[in-house]
Amino acid sequence: MWGYQPTSGYQAGLDLTGFKVEATDGHIGKVDKYSEEVGSAYIVVDTGVWIFGKHVLLPAGTITSVDTTDKKVFVGRTKEEIKNSPEFDKDKHIGDAGYHEQVGGYYGAPRD
Repeated sequence: MWGYQPTSGYQAGLDLTGFKVEATDGHIGKVDKYSEEVGSAYIVVDTGVWIFGKHVLLPAGTITSVDTTDKKVFVGRTKEEIKNSPEFDKDKHIGDAGYHEQVGGYYGAPRD
């Protein structure tokens, strides 16, 4: 869940900041931050006015494809799933395994 899928087209070193993010049923925002750290790669999506300026953390494993020409990231989740995801917590997301388990569990990561 916390790694880029080999089939997504993501290449190490690619700066995703500012890329538009598309859910399975439409546009949800843009990439505010991203990480390619092994075992905890993610994107933070700024949803803008769509859900009142909420930022959401999406594990890199939710990314189905990256279009570098149009600067778009496609995720395999619906707008509703993303809207109802755990709130992004900028203070917890780095180094907090419990927070990553909560987010990963929401998006379907197996729990050990």
